[in-house]
Amino acid sequence: MSTKATDNYKVIAVNKRARFDYFIEDTVEAGIILTGSEVKSLRMGKASIAESHAAEMSDNGKPSLYLLNANIKEYSQASHFNHSPTRPRKLLLRGSELNKLLGSIRKKGMTVVPIQLYFNHKGLVKLTIGLGQGKKLHDKRETSKERDWKRDKARILRNNNR
Repeated sequence: MSTKATDNYKVIAVNKRARFDYFIEDTVEAGIILTGSEVKSLRMGKASIAESHAAEMSDNGKPSLYLLNANIKEYSQASHFNHSPTRPRKLLLRGSELNKLLGSIRKKGMTVVPIQLYFNHKGLVKLTIGLGQGKKLHDKRETSKERDWKRDKARILRNNNR
């Protein structure tokens, strides 16, 4: 979990395994419906999206996209008005984006994966989600080899420049 502040946003949580486990084809910024105690907990940086995913659920007969298994810890000062840490949370998307994602989910092997949870420049909680296809074991090995080679190459260049 990183809480690095940049010019436009403050990162709350990052899913580092998303790009390792999936080929991310497209990314979309989505709003998320939260309760007050959830926002206060997020301001303290107590969230994890590592094991979460987005799935289609029906909302009054209309298909919607929900974030499942995202863990936002309870806010200790909220007493009995607290939230459930892993409850489903509705994602707010434009109609065209929602239709594109739902169409892709219905295809074989496509998944909507949360990549990053952050506060934008207006102080609103946003979620970057990616449309991904799961990697096979040999693809993950190749990704590991590339990452190791880049790290070794940077180390060699750094030592040669001394």
